[in-house]
Amino acid sequence: MTNVAVIYYSSTGNVYEMAKAAAASAEKAGADEVRLLKVAELAPASVVATNEPWAAHAAATQDIPEATLADLEWADVLLFGTPTRYGLPAAQLKQFIDTTGGLWFQGKLINKVVSSFVSTSTTHGGQESTVLALNNTFYHWGAIIVPPGFADPVQFAEANGNPYGASSVSGNNPSNVAEDNLASVEFQARRAVEIGSALKRGFEAA
Repeated sequence: MTNVAVIYYSSTGNVYEMAKAAAASAEKAGADEVRLLKVAELAPASVVATNEPWAAHAAATQDIPEATLADLEWADVLLFGTPTRYGLPAAQLKQFIDTTGGLWFQGKLINKVVSSFVSTSTTHGGQESTVLALNNTFYHWGAIIVPPGFADPVQFAEANGNPYGASSVSGNNPSNVAEDNLASVEFQARRAVEIGSALKRGFEAA
């Protein structure tokens, strides 16, 4: 039984679109249960309200559950999605990750299969450095990082080509994710589930 949690932060919907595609792909890949989860918003409601696309997305996704530490412990495969902030993960996702010290101390994050995807407003806007920054945490966890690599032809599509993690360029347009980018994150999720399932079977048989 392979459990998958897709945990994301999205302000205007680009990462959300990728997260939905990842969750759907994980289900198709044979995951027993998939949870699509957002992290808590840190920006004051008054600030969100001044940005129409941000406010609209917050309202549209208000029913999506917020991720908890229990979700991390439950999952065998973790897929993290974030917009890039100066080449780093968004503070909202980082804040959630920074609460995992207790699980880390108990060794409950060891051997989790993890993979990350990102969105930026411009080309070369920090996609790779953001994924690599997230990986620093996963090394500490003792998790097993599964990148998409160039393990599928979709990775060679003109809009893709990032072996670290699927990424999109929004051009500052809400929910503007190219079909090739969605195909890339779908492959990434499928690969993570396949490897996570194989590892779990191996550990159970050992």
